[in-house]
Amino acid sequence: MSVPVEGGCACGEVRYRLTSDPLFVHCCHCLNCQRQTGSAFVINLLIETERVELLAADPHPVDAPRDDGSKQRIFRCPTCQVAVFSEYGRPELRFVRGGTLDQPSRVTPDVHIFTKSKLNWITLPDSVPAFEVYYDTKALWPAASLERLEAILAPADSDA
Repeated sequence: MSVPVEGGCACGEVRYRLTSDPLFVHCCHCLNCQRQTGSAFVINLLIETERVELLAADPHPVDAPRDDGSKQRIFRCPTCQVAVFSEYGRPELRFVRGGTLDQPSRVTPDVHIFTKSKLNWITLPDSVPAFEVYYDTKALWPAASLERLEAILAPADSDA
């Protein structure tokens, strides 16, 4: 994928631009994602929040329950209610919904996760790693993405 990449909701009120390539791309087959999208899986582009530039209208945050009792913050267009991106407890990191890209075919998954709940009629490609639950980020992510992730997760330096 080459940047910049733009996307938005169905009605066009929410528009965004990714200012860099994503850290990593998940194809998630978990039951939560199936339920929330009404589909068999979701494609999420993991990227730093600061690299998601809002071009029009702020999406509205909605806290949705997950099967494990935690909450997932889903950012939806206030008009058409399309989910544009999600946050899983880390406001520094966005999970941009691949289907909201202007050209969703420009992105392919780096990994398939939670395949234990994958629908049985879906065939996964042998060329993409797949995991019944999750995976070891350090073993799978490119070094540059790991450096970027470390930079956003590191505690802020103090002036003292």
